[in-house]
Amino acid sequence: MVVHTSQGFRLSVDRGPNWLFVKLRPKRKFAEDIPQIADQLWLMASRHFIYRVVLELEELSSMPPGLTAQLVLLQERLAQCGGALRICGLSQDCVDVLSARRLDAALPNHATRESAVLGNEITAFRQKIKELLEHSTIDKISEEDLAFTSARS
Repeated sequence: MVVHTSQGFRLSVDRGPNWLFVKLRPKRKFAEDIPQIADQLWLMASRHFIYRVVLELEELSSMPPGLTAQLVLLQERLAQCGGALRICGLSQDCVDVLSARRLDAALPNHATRESAVLGNEITAFRQKIKELLEHSTIDKISEEDLAFTSARS
């Protein structure tokens, strides 16, 4: 994990297979405006040659005014390269801000890093299969088989 510092926040960067995971960590004197975060995240993605980014925002208690515009800008840049931006861990206040700005469909909040990578539909499908298997008499299907099946879809 690599940590980058910037005005008002730290970015913890973790590289996974085909995804870049970035945790936004506000500093004590968190800046109200984050004017360059899209540029910084774009440069990180470019350096790693990974244009799929999961932005982990669980430490963000409120949405700074310029952050939504920066997220939209970053999402557009990543999409131009065939990439994607996914966010996870938003507080309810932040989710409400995205919803009020009608960005909740374009930037849905995922509960975890895993669900951000897999998407809500696959995560829900996998959970449903687990529930069915728990109530089934089939004992031969293992967690590894289930993970392999999910990874192929």
